[in-house]
Amino acid sequence: MHNKHDVNDTNAEERTRSDPWRRALRRQALARRVALSAEECAQHSRAVCAHLQQHFPQLAALRVGFCWPMKNEPDLRPLLETWFATGSASYAPLLPVVVAADSPLSFRAWTPGMPLDVDRYGIPTPASGDFLVPQALLIPLVAFDDAGFRLGYGGGYFDRTLTALQPRPLAIGIGFELCRVDTIHPEPHDARLDAIVTEAGVRFFE
Repeated sequence: MHNKHDVNDTNAEERTRSDPWRRALRRQALARRVALSAEECAQHSRAVCAHLQQHFPQLAALRVGFCWPMKNEPDLRPLLETWFATGSASYAPLLPVVVAADSPLSFRAWTPGMPLDVDRYGIPTPASGDFLVPQALLIPLVAFDDAGFRLGYGGGYFDRTLTALQPRPLAIGIGFELCRVDTIHPEPHDARLDAIVTEAGVRFFE
């Protein structure tokens, strides 16, 4: 297990909120996650799914946006498929669709085994279907801190989405402990999450 201080500069004067600092943090955190073995990633993913199932049973009755796992992100599909088989009629797993750059995400329903197209970012996404409004979002984390802020891939899509959707959906960050840092130095556009789930457990935020 890596120490959370590894990607932080121990000299506070050298820690800035600049884009170069965030780019460096993003590269280092991604490198750690990608370095996980397939077995480690699968084990951590199972633990994340178990925590979600235990602490957020209400998701099995909601429209839940999630992301197709990329670059060793937690794989939530087994849990979503379980809810698909056993959840209420109101449950629907949704995948994000990028309709325009610098815009909030849209979402379409996903069903296990359905054909998917690859979008401009190389991510599988439904090619057709009605757009639905998520009631909860399971948001991947490149890096995160104990104040409830996340660092993503740099596109700002989820921050814009959380700002645009009213009422705001339940926002749950999904990641692994090895990407936890002291602070991401949140900026005004960074949206605080309601909770963060990793293989170690759940953190809730006001």
